[in-house]
Amino acid sequence: MIALVSNLKKYLNNLFNNRGRERLRKALIIGVNDYDNIGSLSWCENDAVGMEQALARNADGNPNFSVQLLTTNNPMGVKGLQTKEKIRNLFAGDAEVALFYFAGHGSFNEDMSEGILCLQDYYHQNENGFIRISDILKYANESKIRNKIIILDSCHSGAAGEDRNAKANTSTIGDGVTILTACNKKEGAMENPMDQHGLFTGLLLEGLTGGASNILGQVTPGSLYSFIDNALNVWEQRPVFKTNVSKFISLRQNNPLVDPNILRKLPKWFKSPGEIFHLDPSFEPDRKSVADQLKHLPVNEDNAEIFRELQKCNRHGLVVPHEAEHMFFAAMNSTGCKLTALGEYYRKICIKGQI
Repeated sequence: MIALVSNLKKYLNNLFNNRGRERLRKALIIGVNDYDNIGSLSWCENDAVGMEQALARNADGNPNFSVQLLTTNNPMGVKGLQTKEKIRNLFAGDAEVALFYFAGHGSFNEDMSEGILCLQDYYHQNENGFIRISDILKYANESKIRNKIIILDSCHSGAAGEDRNAKANTSTIGDGVTILTACNKKEGAMENPMDQHGLFTGLLLEGLTGGASNILGQVTPGSLYSFIDNALNVWEQRPVFKTNVSKFISLRQNNPLVDPNILRKLPKWFKSPGEIFHLDPSFEPDRKSVADQLKHLPVNEDNAEIFRELQKCNRHGLVVPHEAEHMFFAAMNSTGCKLTALGEYYRKICIKGQI
């Protein structure tokens, strides 16, 4: 009996600990405008504040990340030793995800053959005034936290994750680590005075707040990179994306484009791949826009509700009319509609119980 109680206590402790870990999402957000010894920047603090606002809560107002914000616009500033300690602490302990974001000056140090992030008190001889990107990777690689996200909006930040002979075991990307940077190792990261943000972070914020959402409203590191990459042309700075994960996590939950309750009906409407869902005039409630010979046809309210839901799926690329230009004509001409490849994808994950 004693052994049974002991095992039950262990089970409950593990259960509650795991649930607590799954809820723990923490982020360290750094923006450096004002430098003591080198030229200052204009919009890095705007970038950091914008990231804090985007990550602290989901679109519905529910808490998301627990955010610690560091900028030069506060008495503590963003100086060497204390900032490095905060970065170490970010990746310490146990959590679902730890996210590190930096906006400020960056450089590629030829003597060390590695990228660095310049803190407020940076100058060439002050080793405490910068942090090696390889050190951040080392903290992330050694961390027990499941998912480690590193986002850098600084010049030459694409050096992150490069394998170097000087530190062969600290610059590779460990399990659960994802890196997203504003540019490659040889490029600068531009500011955009029109948006009062860095070019990269302006797009990053647009993606986080909806631009990079999937149908369910989820924004992942992969969808963010794709959104930013497609927004920049070949003559602009090129973002860099590196990852070593088995599954992407959602960084922010926006409002779903299609209600999940509607998505769950896809397997009911379309029982097999390629199946046509047959429509007829009873699905279309509008009788003002139809031909006179069709105005007398009755509307079935249950069918009309299904049709409204199918039209929502159509607007977001899940469903297309069959042998008709629009859903209206598919109903009035008694043809039907079918799933797109994207719609078939969501049908399958509904069948698997993932929605």
